[in-house]
Amino acid sequence: MTEIRTPRLILRRWHDDDIAPMADINADPQVMRWIGDGSVRDLDHTAAAIERWEEEWDDEGFGLFAVELLASGELAGFAGLSVPDFLPEVLPAVEISWRLGWQFWGQGYASEAAHATLEFALQDRGLDRVISIDRAGNDASQNVARKLGMVPERETTHPVYGFPLSVHTIDLTEFAG
Repeated sequence: MTEIRTPRLILRRWHDDDIAPMADINADPQVMRWIGDGSVRDLDHTAAAIERWEEEWDDEGFGLFAVELLASGELAGFAGLSVPDFLPEVLPAVEISWRLGWQFWGQGYASEAAHATLEFALQDRGLDRVISIDRAGNDASQNVARKLGMVPERETTHPVYGFPLSVHTIDLTEFAG
C-alpha cells in the first residue's frame, strides 16, 4: 500500500470511511467553484469518483491520494496524479491536482501535499514531466503550482465548458526536491 508521510500529513490510498468526509468537501460550493462546471457533488458521485481513483492506481501505478492530517486523522481532501483525458491536446501527460476542504485552505497543506506528490511522481514513479491544469482566475491553485517550480506552458479552453485554462509544467531537470 502506497503511503507518504510529510511533517503534517499522510497521503494514502482511500478507505470506505473517507467517502462521507470527501462528499462533504465535494458538496461545498466554495470548494467546487473552480472544478468542472462548478456543480457540487453528492455522496453517490463521490463514492463513484473514489472508486475510479482507486482503479487508476491499479491501472497506472499512480492516482489521487487521500490527504489526512497527521495530528487529528481528519480527511482534508486529496492530492495526486491522474491522466487528464478531458483535455486531449496535452496528452500524453500526467496531471498533478489537489482539492481540500475550505477549512484547510491558507495553511500550506495543499503545497505540502502537492510537493510530496510531485516528488513521488518524479522520483518514485519515474515520470519525467508533470503538468497542472487550472481554471484561469484560480489564483490559489496557480500559486501552489508556482511553489512547486512549475512554469506556464500554455493557455487553452476547456473543451466542454468553454472557460479558459492554464497549463503549467515541470520536468525532472527543473525539480528541486
